[in-house]
Amino acid sequence: MPEIIPGDKKFETIPSIKDKTLRINLNEHIYGTFAEIGAGQETVRNFFRVGGASGTIAKTMSAYDKDFSDAIYGEEPDGRYVTESRLKKMLSHEVRLIEERISREKHPNKLFFAYANTVATIDFAKQYKGHGWVGIKFQTKPNEEYSEIHMHIRFKETEAVLQQQTLGILGVNLIYGAYYKHDQPKKLLRYLYDHIDKDKLEIDTINFTGPIFENVDNRLMSLQLIKNGMTEAVIFGPDGNNILPARILYKKNVLALRGSFRPVTKVNMDMYQRSHEMFLNENRVDPKKALVIFEITLSNLRAEGEIDEQDFMDRARLLCSLGQTVMISNFQEYYKLVEYFSNYTKNRMGLTMGVNNLVDIFDEKYYRHLSGGILEAFGKLFFKDLKVYLYPMLDPETGELINGENVKVHPRMKELYKFFKYNGKLADIKDYDPTILDIFSREVLRKIETGEPGWEELLPEGVANLIKEKELFNYKPSTKEVSS
Repeated sequence: MPEIIPGDKKFETIPSIKDKTLRINLNEHIYGTFAEIGAGQETVRNFFRVGGASGTIAKTMSAYDKDFSDAIYGEEPDGRYVTESRLKKMLSHEVRLIEERISREKHPNKLFFAYANTVATIDFAKQYKGHGWVGIKFQTKPNEEYSEIHMHIRFKETEAVLQQQTLGILGVNLIYGAYYKHDQPKKLLRYLYDHIDKDKLEIDTINFTGPIFENVDNRLMSLQLIKNGMTEAVIFGPDGNNILPARILYKKNVLALRGSFRPVTKVNMDMYQRSHEMFLNENRVDPKKALVIFEITLSNLRAEGEIDEQDFMDRARLLCSLGQTVMISNFQEYYKLVEYFSNYTKNRMGLTMGVNNLVDIFDEKYYRHLSGGILEAFGKLFFKDLKVYLYPMLDPETGELINGENVKVHPRMKELYKFFKYNGKLADIKDYDPTILDIFSREVLRKIETGEPGWEELLPEGVANLIKEKELFNYKPSTKEVSS
């Protein structure tokens, strides 16, 4: 029984698209279907061109007419065609057909696959650049359960023919990666851009499922998308799977909390709960469309030097255990975060932050790269339908409570601060828990790492048990725990 063995030394250097397609075509075991909707049959074209395609291609099709497409794959409840749901239906349908029509008795060593994409390229007016879903459902051993890779892409090129060519190359890279790099998913992800410049294509969502990816955490794969410059932000849900940003943010009232969450503490959750209550009571907020995002920036993950992926996973696991939706972004400045949300919603948004974060916002050094400086940044930040909710802090030296009324910003920024404060853009969180203001994540982390007792009660219910059970954040048992 054959098994695909990744990593031939012969192919250590980046092979050309021709070499990739030829290697697949000459593999007598790989056999499957290509179903491409919306941008031509660009992927399968590459396999036909190099020769030997009869050993790889069982069928190729493109159901452009919507009625034909619905007759084959079924209607979508929302009537749309460029969706992940459509992609999954295409893959499942084509795999079922090949299993039904190709006899396992005659072909016991075949490794079946279905490759599919459903894509909308740039329109004639060049206002809508286009996007799509691309995926593969495949085997690496005969008769094994199928594994799948699904991704969402956004085109950046301004000509339909260029987008089609890019899609064709991406499809080849995906199929090749699935068969020859599946045991190295991080490399597989990077190799998707072989012979594609990052300014041509954005991959903003990817999910790996199935038996050969059972040890792959899609939250970690989300982080790779950011680290590799494939996208600027990713979102994943409490179940750990990536969520398409456009789907979850579209026309929503978004409340975002930025933090290190290292680990998430009672203060973080109090900030969330109190600001969420205020947000839902705003005039232009529909509670049915309200969404809370816990955001961690890449710059925060790099705060200790190189990104520690295990440390990231520890933070993500805790937030997901609390049922939260998590966003990882490359937006160091808040105005970039708000601009990103504005791509998907024009409804009221909110930012929850501590007073110390507000002081940073009014620091001019963060805006020297902008021609308009801090005024340009504030124009992008506050002249959208946005409200900031301020959580107070205790001055570590004096013990004084600092909030939006007595916070000290740079003298040059005082009038600017007053303008936004007294025009209703800033609101103090007043119904807070005063007994927890002295909790700081860095102190909790130090106690976890050194085994100092007492940190458990500083965290939300259930979080301490998870840290101990999974040994997160270099957890060290206290002397009391060891002796008991």
